[in-house]
Amino acid sequence: MKQPGLAVGGILSLWIVGNSALAQTWTQTLAPTKQWTCMASSADGSKLVALTPAEGAWTSTNWGNDWVSNALPSENWASVASSADGTRLAAAMAYPSVGPIYLSTDSGATWNPANVTNTYWASIASSADGQKLVADTSNGSGLGAVWTSTNAGLDWTSNSVPGTFHSYLSAASSADGSKLVIGTYGADLYKSADSGLTWVTNNVPPKMWQALASSADGTVLAAAVYNGPIYISTNSGVEWHTNNSPSGLWRAIAISADGTRLAALGFHVYTSTNSGASWTSNNVPTATQYALASSADGDLLFRGVINDGIYVARSSPSPLVYLSLASGSPVVSWPVPSTNFVLQQNLDLSTGNWDVVTNEAVLNLTNLQYQVTLAPANSVFYRLATP
Repeated sequence: MKQPGLAVGGILSLWIVGNSALAQTWTQTLAPTKQWTCMASSADGSKLVALTPAEGAWTSTNWGNDWVSNALPSENWASVASSADGTRLAAAMAYPSVGPIYLSTDSGATWNPANVTNTYWASIASSADGQKLVADTSNGSGLGAVWTSTNAGLDWTSNSVPGTFHSYLSAASSADGSKLVIGTYGADLYKSADSGLTWVTNNVPPKMWQALASSADGTVLAAAVYNGPIYISTNSGVEWHTNNSPSGLWRAIAISADGTRLAALGFHVYTSTNSGASWTSNNVPTATQYALASSADGDLLFRGVINDGIYVARSSPSPLVYLSLASGSPVVSWPVPSTNFVLQQNLDLSTGNWDVVTNEAVLNLTNLQYQVTLAPANSVFYRLATP
């Protein structure tokens, strides 16, 4: 008999461990009152970076419980990106500040300018390993550019994007850095399937594409229009739909690794648990807020409010457990969780005896899932449990 929450060895199937909606209760962290403009999170939500014009970067290594100020120039910051483990960070300045992109390889303890042109940066996005970066610019007069790096920001290449006159606002990347999307100011969305070597136009109307987000595999994309709706694609940008999404002065959008959970932030906060098919208001007080970050599983959301603090919302964890076969051996996988889990197995459900699986879980950076390869067995049940 198949049981919810269990993966049965030898059968290719997907089991959902519980169900929960995104949390709508926000708790203020101990972050100080600042003009928070952008944020990024590690995959598990434990490492955070938040930028403010007055004092540069603030970081947390314990899920936002404690925050420290880091040495980053006091500039207007447009965007910050993080690797999956939270060690590699990249920060881009905003108009009217002019400068390079700043990089950190120690979770924000120290920062150094990258060897890239000084300009007005609009947005930056990173692959899961932090090696591939994409950043777009606007020089204040509308003529922008798109830059990419394949070696963690050591070298940069200016990409040839269709069109001749663009101001860029947003960028998003798949976990492996191959699928990229960039948004313009009042024109098109552009996507690349080869890490920025070539670009094509997406089939969307001209809009102010304020914010973009991508699932780990680049299949589900979310594009938030400033003073407009939220567009969703579930086929890597081939088709887009608004699905009666709420309209707002959107500033940021976040998506879980599997593309099911989304959060959009402007003066209000809306969340979705079905890839943008429907949205729910979080009923937060109306406020000016630009900064938003999410853990890979979507169970942790962080938002920064202008002249206020940083808030966190946590929903009950409900990781998806996948079972596949590789060369005859079962492979159990699950998204990087914001709560610690261990994989357990049971040969006979009637006994209730669950043993911890000692095989090493390996992080797959292409889909942000932990994977455990197991020995073939006729009948084994698996589950995730908190330690």
